[in-house]
Amino acid sequence: MTAADQYRSLAARLEARAQAEQDPQLRAEWRHLARSYLRLAEQAERCGRIDVTYEPILRPQQDDLGGEPA
Repeated sequence: MTAADQYRSLAARLEARAQAEQDPQLRAEWRHLARSYLRLAEQAERCGRIDVTYEPILRPQQDDLGGEPA
């Protein structure tokens, strides 16, 4: 299960808790938390699609003492 899936699962549980809540203020708080986890899921998906490859910008051809290439 990916992080995005885990966040969505938690959001669904929080929304269910909000629906069962009798206190309007607490219901709003549970729904706010659920929406926050949905945003985290979206962010996790975006970050998961990014393929970053780091390559050195400069590669020294000789060591600092003028010796053979590294």
